[in-house]
Amino acid sequence: MATTSLTQCPPLGFGGKYYRVSADGGSCVRQSSFFGGQAVLNQGVGYSVVLGFGAFFAVFTSFLVWLEKRYVGSRHTSEWFNTAGRNVKTGLIASVIVSQWTWAATILQSSNVAWQYGVSGPFWYASGATIQVLLFGIMAIEIKRKAPYAHTVCEIVRARWGTAAHIVFLVFCFMTNIIVTAMLLLGGSAVVNALTGMNIYAASFLIPIGVIVYTLAGGLKATFLASYIHSVIVIFVYLVYTASHELGSPGVVYRRLLEVASKSRSCQEPISHSGQSCGPVSGNYDGSYLTMLSSGGLVFGIINIVGNFGTVFVDNGYWVSAIAARPSSTHKGYLLGVLVWFAVPFSLATSLGIGALALDLPITASEASHGLVPPATAIALMGKGGAVLLLTMLFMAVTSTGSSELIAVSSLCTYDIYRTYINPNASGKKILQVSRGIILGFGCFMGALGVILNKAGVSLGWMYLAMGVIVGSAVIPIVFMLLWRKANAFGAILGTICGCILGIITWLVVTSVEYGRVNLDTTGRNAPMLAGNLVSILTGGAIHAICSFLWPQNYDWETTKEITMVEKDKTDLSSSEFMEEKLMRAKAWIVRWGVGFTLVIVVLWPVLSLPAREFSKGYFTFWAAIVIAWGTIGSAVIIALPVIESWQTIQSVCVGMFTNDRLMEKIHELNIKLQAVVSAIPEAERLYLLEVEKTKKLDAGEQQVLPA
Repeated sequence: MATTSLTQCPPLGFGGKYYRVSADGGSCVRQSSFFGGQAVLNQGVGYSVVLGFGAFFAVFTSFLVWLEKRYVGSRHTSEWFNTAGRNVKTGLIASVIVSQWTWAATILQSSNVAWQYGVSGPFWYASGATIQVLLFGIMAIEIKRKAPYAHTVCEIVRARWGTAAHIVFLVFCFMTNIIVTAMLLLGGSAVVNALTGMNIYAASFLIPIGVIVYTLAGGLKATFLASYIHSVIVIFVYLVYTASHELGSPGVVYRRLLEVASKSRSCQEPISHSGQSCGPVSGNYDGSYLTMLSSGGLVFGIINIVGNFGTVFVDNGYWVSAIAARPSSTHKGYLLGVLVWFAVPFSLATSLGIGALALDLPITASEASHGLVPPATAIALMGKGGAVLLLTMLFMAVTSTGSSELIAVSSLCTYDIYRTYINPNASGKKILQVSRGIILGFGCFMGALGVILNKAGVSLGWMYLAMGVIVGSAVIPIVFMLLWRKANAFGAILGTICGCILGIITWLVVTSVEYGRVNLDTTGRNAPMLAGNLVSILTGGAIHAICSFLWPQNYDWETTKEITMVEKDKTDLSSSEFMEEKLMRAKAWIVRWGVGFTLVIVVLWPVLSLPAREFSKGYFTFWAAIVIAWGTIGSAVIIALPVIESWQTIQSVCVGMFTNDRLMEKIHELNIKLQAVVSAIPEAERLYLLEVEKTKKLDAGEQQVLPA
């Protein structure tokens, strides 16, 4: 057993609270784990956050939806419940993208890869999960062009490829929703349990309750409003780089990162333990955390890119958001949302993950894989306050994405199963009842799923890496569905099923060959995951492409345009919003900016950082400045823009709240009577519009005369 003199305890001169002198006084012993099974907060805090915040957001979001209905005049039909009126503006769409894509994994897994690989980890997490949503913006425009009244992606599949393909893609969409839900609950329950000691199974069941309540009350619009409220403000960046007395500047962090990865550092028992960060990083240039030349980081980046294509393109939640967007807002909302979201994992993980290394925290590989790097750093820097703050952030991330998944599953069950195969003539009222029933049922299923996976020992990290193997094969067929007229149904079905099967076989075979055994530990390693992910997505696409070239469909999208709404809701959208010329310009815009930004963050940025090899102090300070600036600007934009865009609605609500309710009822009653008159006498509406136009011209004429 190696011994270390007392003058070297702690060995690096910092992190002293995690080391102790051995009983015989002859060696320095590192703490065997950070949490050690001990909760920092009491269980009451855990229950307060899970139930208290859940209840608060349920009541507050439901109240906002009621205000809109009461004072703005929104009609709560089944169409409104599931599509938010198809009239959501740029700022709120961007906010929804940020919140919907900020999973538990965004906060937890991104910091885990920072702890594993150094500065390359946060970058590859952020860039590898950004390009999918960016490119999905193209699909969002195509929906407006080719299926303007669709409710789900599977409705479009059925309209184009028929019942067999519809059932196959329904299964894959449900699998995606289940995987995403599993990651939310695994990450959320693990952190709540580690920080508060709250029973992990109780946490799995209780986390979805608040989400169920406000989603039941307000549908997709409530989800969007909650997403805005939940949008994460990246405050830990300032904490680590500017405010902490321990890590007050990038310079201090830089010096410590050099020391913790030093080749001369002793990493034998008991001064360090197996699975803890100590000494040079395997696979990194010169063993340094301060480099983009990291084989592990690059492999993770590829897995991340492939896997996340599945959880965006095959997750009905993103299609529902695209359907809800105002046509003229879709492309801008997606680009803005992606630019802001990039800052969340990039900034959070660079601060919390790198911060854990710079503090020399005794985190184990098991703790890291369960997503416990961020809470460990938060506790080390802020004590119990940091734990509560991180718990709150995580709860917001879990509930906002959970709400999106509830609506996604509800839409699939309601429109693709109930309305398609059980009751094709269902009324809007019946659709609304079924939607709410599904939300309640799937919410309860979420809790049971969390318990089962925790019991099986599945971790957040394992589930995150495995998702691409399972659902990746459906990505390219779904893209072909809206972008390629030759794509046929047979190829879509064959490619999706065979790609999935071959991906899983490859994953397990590579695991067995590489490590000699197949279990949760070995299947979660990089080589098998990379092989399985690549085979799944590429095989699915290749089979579909070959079949479509051999037997082209030559489709014209007429049947997708015939998908109908349940209620023929009137909308304040002008017909110009759906003009082909306008939508084609929007598509060209998102293609240009989407592909351009993808090349910048996946190719240009990494390539330009390679000559730096191991970052110098100045280079790392510049890197940290980008992190802080991006996080600050992103937070400001995502908070301010939705308020600015909705200012007129906010004014209407405020005026309504301070106006006599009896008067508002009379005005509402008068509006209903006028609508009835206009419906009965079409000529009356034409005369009314002529009078409005005449009044506008008179007003414009008077304004021109006044200055003279």
